[in-house]
Formats: sequence, C-alpha cells, structure tokens
Amino acid sequence: MAAFAEYDQYDGLGLAKLVRGKEISPIELCEEAISRIEKLNPIVNAVVTTMFDIGRNAAKTLLPDGPFTGVPFLLKDLISSYAGVKLTSGCRAYKDYIPDYDSEMVKRFRKTGLITLGKTNTPEFGLMGITEPELFGPTRNPWNIEHTPGGSSGGSAAAVASGMVPLASGGDGGGSIRIPAAFCALFGLKPTRGRTPTGPKLGELWQGAAVEHVLTRSVRDCAAMLDAISGADAGAPYIIKTPERPYAEEINRDPGSLRIAFNTESPLGTGTHEYCREAVHKTAKLLQDLGHKVEEAKPEIDGVKLANTYFTLYFGEIAAEIELAKSLLKKKIGRRDFEITTWFFGKLGHCCSAKDFVQAIRQWDIAARAMGQFHLKYDLYLTPTVAFPPAKIGELLPKSYEKAAMEIISSLNLGSLAKATGLVNKIAIQTLAKTPFTQLANFTGQPAISVPLHWDKNGMPCGVQFIAPSGDEATLFRLAAQLEKAKPWFNQRPSLQI
Repeated sequence: MAAFAEYDQYDGLGLAKLVRGKEISPIELCEEAISRIEKLNPIVNAVVTTMFDIGRNAAKTLLPDGPFTGVPFLLKDLISSYAGVKLTSGCRAYKDYIPDYDSEMVKRFRKTGLITLGKTNTPEFGLMGITEPELFGPTRNPWNIEHTPGGSSGGSAAAVASGMVPLASGGDGGGSIRIPAAFCALFGLKPTRGRTPTGPKLGELWQGAAVEHVLTRSVRDCAAMLDAISGADAGAPYIIKTPERPYAEEINRDPGSLRIAFNTESPLGTGTHEYCREAVHKTAKLLQDLGHKVEEAKPEIDGVKLANTYFTLYFGEIAAEIELAKSLLKKKIGRRDFEITTWFFGKLGHCCSAKDFVQAIRQWDIAARAMGQFHLKYDLYLTPTVAFPPAKIGELLPKSYEKAAMEIISSLNLGSLAKATGLVNKIAIQTLAKTPFTQLANFTGQPAISVPLHWDKNGMPCGVQFIAPSGDEATLFRLAAQLEKAKPWFNQRPSLQI
C-alpha cells in the first residue's frame, strides 16, 4: 500500500473529510498511522501498548458515522478502560491488568468514528509533570529528544507532535493536558469540572481536580471532540449547564473585545523563566492589537497554601490507589510493585487526618470563590502555562540520596516526622516550581487552555495559558480560534519527521 505522505498535513477533521469524500479509506489511514508509529516510537517512546490488530479490524468494518470517522487515535494509558486491553497506569503492579469493560469516555470516543491504535505512556498513576515511568522508560519530546514532553499526558503529546496521530486522549488533574501541550506546541484544553464523563465506575476524579479530554494540533479538532464527548453519564456526581451552542460553531464567532488580566509571577514565589514571561508579554501585545483590553493583574489567592493542600489530596489519593490495587488485582502488593516516590507519598497519605483532607478541599472552595470575584472584572486570566522550558530527560527524577531517604522514611514509618519537620511542604513547592500555573484551574474546576504561540531561542515551544469562568469554554474557543488565525501554528513542526 502506497504511503500517504500528506497524512500529517491534515488535522483530524481534515482526515475525516477525506474519508467521507472517499479520497482515502479508513484502512489506508490506519496503515499509515501504524507505519509512522513503528518508525517514530523507537525514538520518542510514546506508545507503550499497541492495538494494531484491533484498529485494523475496526477499519474494515462499518464505523460509526461521527465527526472523526476513520481517523487514527491513541488512548492515554490511565483511567480510560478499553475492554480486553492492558491498563497499566504506568505502574508495575498493573503491568498485566486487563479490564473487562469500556469506560464511558472510550465508548464516546468510539462513537465519533475514531480508530484506536494503542495506549500512550504516562508517569505512574499520572503523578508527575514529566513522563518517565520505571515500567516503560521516558517519553521524549519530538522538538528535542533530550528533553521531556511533560506529563502526565506526555506520551499522547509526543505522539501527536511527532505526527503519529492527529489527536490523542489525555487527562488533567494538575496541568497534565496543558503542560505537555505547552512543551510540544499543541492545543490543550482542560474542560470545566463535570463537562466530560467519568463512568461507569468512577465519580469525581481526584475530588474533582481531574478531567479527561484530548490533545490536538488544531482548535477545531478540540472543539468538535468536546461537542461529541461532553455531557453527564448515568450516575454522574452532578450535571452542569450545557453550552448555548456547539463549540464547533463558537470557533467561527468573533470573541468581541475581551477584558483580559495577565500575570507572569509564579504563585509559589519560585520564579518564572524569561522565555515564559516573554511569551505572555508578546501574547498581551497581540491581544491588544486584536482589540482586547489587557492589563496586569492577579487574583487574591495564596498559591503556597494551595500547593500544600494539593499535596494533601495527592498523598491521600495515592494511599487509596495502593489499597485499591491490593483489592482489585487480588494478589500480594508491596513496595517493589511501585516506584519509591509513589510508595513514599502513599505512606504520607496515612499521616493526613480526615480533618486535613476536608480543610484542603475547603481551601479549593475559597479559591473558586476568589476566582468568581476576579472574573466579575475580567473575562479571562492569562499566565504562562509553565514557569520553565522543558527539563532534560532525567533532570527532575529524584536523586539517589533522595530515593535512599524516602526508602528509610517509608520503611520506618516516619511520615509523621517528615510532615512535622516541614519536609512535606518543601516537597510540594519543589515539585510544582517548574509548573506552578496550571493547578489553579484544577482546584477551582474552571476550564483552561494552553495555546502554542511562541518558541524560545532554542526552538522549544513555549505555551501560554488562559483560564475562563466555570462553564465558559465557549469564550476560550472563540479567542483560541482568533489567535490561531492571527498567529498560525499548525505548520510549525519538529524536525523529527518521516
């Protein structure tokens, strides 16, 4: 079968249009994507489980008539269950776990007509802003393979950026869609809490902090996908207001003159790299040229306090995940089934009281109210997506002496001592220092996007973030489409091409 050289010159909707017009068949697109995965994956390590036969079989059948019929796709190897296919969550304990059901998100992806060809790499349980799990090894950034594509949806981002597929799924519990989008020059949206489904077996993900969607190269792919998969499923914890009109229509509407506040100061007081500050300032100038009202301002929020509450949740959720593994896998689970950081954080989860957990969530509610007041004056809040350019592979992994300390603290059950001495607070700040801007939208449940408008002098992408009021993805889509037209990014591609 002849190669389809123009494959990566189309977004998902563009490929689907070719299929509808019978200019190319789903099986031809499927084979092209498989060929690219086979050639590129040994370099970037984005795909950890292949589903080629499943994809080929689907491509030869009558696919659902949806917006992405016949388009190749990849699933993040976390949360989304595909019956009969491994769901490892980047964890040794789950390396052989095969669910027997489809999650609601997988069902909805399938109804769009997508052809799923594999699962993408993720850090263990999606816990890090880098994608370097011990189980599968590091995923590399197609823009420079010595650097990380970010995380936790780093495998999906690297796959899309390298041209394997036009879009792939992701989840965002602290920036895990937006961070890799910023590092890989993709468009990434974290939808409003509750916008996309979590069933049939899960309710709120990470107490509502996490939500699933996709990473794309075009704004319109993102909008069309959200139209297709959004809405509550049976037993959803709550139902939010449906949009006034389809998001695919919003991208064709003028955003008007928006009131936009911008800020480049890290909420943790840990500094922001000059490239990331410059990206925001250039974006602010572009916004003014487009007729928007832009001024420097930030909400009244204690970023350090919020970071510490995030890790209270973090530790509690990890402790619960380890206990779930023991019951779900029905086998003896111990330290060697998890990375030391995961095991250590899980131990710290046993040192947090119910009072600590409730107080943490209350701080999120306070932040949501503060942002509600902030948005009475400003339509959008602009920040860097990340505070620093992507780190080199291995740079942010714990050092040998840190691993040794975590082993000792864990084995001796000294978590309470670590908490009392301030070590836990120090870990929280150090962990988030490179990516301190994205978590706010997870705490408050607001929608947020990362837009690929800038590259630094080393040729690495540098995204900017916009946060909108809860439920207002429409404004984000209208502005994103305007920016995409004013400063196109689709044809700016990494040199790692075939």
